[in-house]
Amino acid sequence: MTLPGPIRQIGYVVTDLDSALEEWVALGVGPWFVIRGIPQRVTYRGHPCEITLSLALANSGDLQVELIHQDDDTPSIFTEFLTAHGPGFHQFAYWSADFDQAMRAVAEAGWPVVWSGGEDLGTRFAYVEPPGGPAAIIEIMELTDTTQGMATFVRDAAANWDGADAIRELSA
Repeated sequence: MTLPGPIRQIGYVVTDLDSALEEWVALGVGPWFVIRGIPQRVTYRGHPCEITLSLALANSGDLQVELIHQDDDTPSIFTEFLTAHGPGFHQFAYWSADFDQAMRAVAEAGWPVVWSGGEDLGTRFAYVEPPGGPAAIIEIMELTDTTQGMATFVRDAAANWDGADAIRELSA
């Protein structure tokens, strides 16, 4: 199956967001845009799920890096990953201007959707489990004017970053 365009983002699940940010900044990646305490209502393996997340976004060139910290211990795709693997690389993400078509392709390939939502936020997303391959999870995110605007904002900030103001807090 061919997914929509290039890999746009890599996601890491972390147990300590601030420590992870320090490690990435030490590698020269930044600036980071951090949003804490985001309530998320999703479907997790076919059942309703509500969690609270804190996220951080930065770019390295055209590739966006996302750090994901779940603020509670509700069973989720993230706690599942932490239990099985500990913190680390979790997912590739593709951004699709035609989300419905991308999801039809995922269904035709027989890839199970294990985490999905975003309808209430205006940007749909789905995490799928492809059989085998380089990532346990692949995210398909709907590319809207808002998500494209944020992606451009984060990428442009990284392109001109001088190392100052490495961690920038945004509100949820």
